[in-house]
Amino acid sequence: MRPPDAVFADPRLAVLYDVFDDDRGDLDVYQALIDELGARRIVDVGCGTGCLAVLLAADGYDVTGVDPAVASIGVARAKPHADKVTWIEGDATQLDGRVADADLAIMTGNVAQVFVEDADWSATLTAIHGVLRDGGWFVFETRRPEVRAWEEWDVPETLRVHPDGRRSVVRRAVTEVSLPLVTFESATQLEGETLRSVSTLRFREYDELVRDLRTHGFEVVEVRDAPDRPGKEWVFLARKCAD
Repeated sequence: MRPPDAVFADPRLAVLYDVFDDDRGDLDVYQALIDELGARRIVDVGCGTGCLAVLLAADGYDVTGVDPAVASIGVARAKPHADKVTWIEGDATQLDGRVADADLAIMTGNVAQVFVEDADWSATLTAIHGVLRDGGWFVFETRRPEVRAWEEWDVPETLRVHPDGRRSVVRRAVTEVSLPLVTFESATQLEGETLRSVSTLRFREYDELVRDLRTHGFEVVEVRDAPDRPGKEWVFLARKCAD
């Protein structure tokens, strides 16, 4: 697995993620979906700073959050109800032998797109399949390639004021589009230092995703539109086939 991007792995940036990327209207949608599916034991794959995991834990769900970005997990551990979550530092393959018979594995925030290499994506799907009970659910979202979301990702230098009064200047630019891969670079000027992060995401086609899920033992039950981003993303609802 490739290492996590600096925006998640650098403690100076990870602590800012919830401050500047605070539009998590998707969480209400996923909470409702989890209730609809009747899931109680949940694995949050790529949990990041734990926004969803701690909300679910507060509602009494049995939650495991896994993420390779130690700095992001550190932010998550400091949140209310974090003590009710089992946190695992690592990628999904670290779940083997530590989680079993989960009702649901979920990936929000377009985590599915960080798996650029086929081998990493395959290993992740295999690991998720391994932690679910027969008939358990795998739910994830991913951007639709034809929407070309990256065309709106550039951000000019912008002043941001932190809750504690500090100021930073941020900017972001797409540096390469070589489909199915899109690379962009972000920079944050903070206290006299420029912190950079380079990210590459993969935009998989619908048929490719369906094929990959079936190959790894999942049945695609439904693909929904993302209610908070209509027409821009797919939300896959897949079930683990019985062995």
